[in-house]
Amino acid sequence: MSEQFHIVNEQEHNDLVTAAFIDRGFNEEEGRAAAEIAAVATTHGNRTHNALKALHLDEHLGSARGNCTPGAELIKKENRFAAAEIWDGNKKLGQLVAKEAFNRAIELADQYGVGIVSVDNAWHYLWGSGYAIDAANRGYIAYTNCTSTLAEVVPFTGKFPTLGTNPHTWAFPTTEELGFPICMDWATSTVAMGRVQQLAREGGTLPPECAVDADGNVTTDPTKAVSLLPFGRHKGYGLSLVNELTAAYIGGSIPTIRGTQNDSAEEKTTSSFFFQVIHPEAMSGSAFANGRSQKENVKAVIDDILGHGNEHCILPGQLEAQAAARTKAAGGLLFSSAELEELNAIATRLGRPALTSTPYNA
Repeated sequence: MSEQFHIVNEQEHNDLVTAAFIDRGFNEEEGRAAAEIAAVATTHGNRTHNALKALHLDEHLGSARGNCTPGAELIKKENRFAAAEIWDGNKKLGQLVAKEAFNRAIELADQYGVGIVSVDNAWHYLWGSGYAIDAANRGYIAYTNCTSTLAEVVPFTGKFPTLGTNPHTWAFPTTEELGFPICMDWATSTVAMGRVQQLAREGGTLPPECAVDADGNVTTDPTKAVSLLPFGRHKGYGLSLVNELTAAYIGGSIPTIRGTQNDSAEEKTTSSFFFQVIHPEAMSGSAFANGRSQKENVKAVIDDILGHGNEHCILPGQLEAQAAARTKAAGGLLFSSAELEELNAIATRLGRPALTSTPYNA
């Protein structure tokens, strides 16, 4: 963290973000859900899916364009499978939908060993890890994928963006064993578009082979990047395709019109969510070597992976846990100067005082 950061009171941050969403027609519950998951992202050091990202998405692609409806009501559909539920998101703010869906999936997992909630007609839920880490901290194995708001990724060997950045998130309840949940969260593009926006905002440069410009040429200039490339070439392409196919089974429509103002009422412009929670006991074969318990067995496997000279390797979720510890020690959320300036510009537009902040000195 070589650049200057500033400590902002979390409650002040949440009140500002809530007010910004209410100003756009959302209700208090929706605004609070948006603010809280943004704060969770910032707490864990995620700067690409913070409050600025949430507001940017809504401003450019969401409620102003009819892809997200303030105050919408979820529709829970009839389904013959007890452990799986199907919801029509009805374009409701995704952060509140995702929070409710994970909570419901946990209830189902407690009863059936596994719980699944599939959501059609959804709007962006921001940072998948925030929900999955919460579920893992409560003792569950959690997974989510979704189709992103826009088709911004060019398929392997292709030249036109027909895929979303389409993230996958897995989290495992390893807090007792490690002090934090192992959590893997990745966009299937080489970088997330939020990272491109962050670098453009702060004058940074993209890594090579991440993005292309309007002419389809690879660029490292974030201000010229209009489409992204899949990570790992054919592998990232395949994982992105998983999200598109999952969405297609749920009810998702053609990727290239997602997030647009489509004139055809027969096609949807919304995203789809998939949530799965597994109770660890539902997976246990009970025959662990050397009489180990399930938790002891998980720890033994992790220790072996990090042994043999690999002791300094970083586990997925470790950096986020370190960032959360840093946030706790600071006593507030940490924002860069550019982020704080943008948040205070929002406060000014709303007629609110600037956020109280103090320089962060590590």
